[in-house]
Amino acid sequence: MRILKYILLAVADPAASSRFYSDLLGLTPVQDSPTFVLFVLPNGIKLGFWIASEIEPAPKLVGDVEIAFSEADDTDVRAIYASWQHKASIVQRPTQTDFGFIFVAEDPDSHRLRVFSPAPDRR
Repeated sequence: MRILKYILLAVADPAASSRFYSDLLGLTPVQDSPTFVLFVLPNGIKLGFWIASEIEPAPKLVGDVEIAFSEADDTDVRAIYASWQHKASIVQRPTQTDFGFIFVAEDPDSHRLRVFSPAPDRR
């Protein structure tokens, strides 16, 4: 069985990613260098940002990856949306979908950040 513990994203500017995610998540990176930044989320998942120009083999693109954050309920989603409105580019305002209540933001490299609470029948 494979267990996902690490997400690595190609970025243009790790320092910009460090500032953005520190502010957005309220966390300090555990590693912060000119070419790589690493956060450890409260659930133990590691989120890394590596300068695209040094990744081998080279990534096909920078950005356009989606990270999803699952929240307990719609109230939590609304609260995060209110907090993130002035920190991130919002590309989809809070809305109800078949799978839950969501909004979508983007980071400086156009990686999407989907925040959602699952629909009651999907929890």
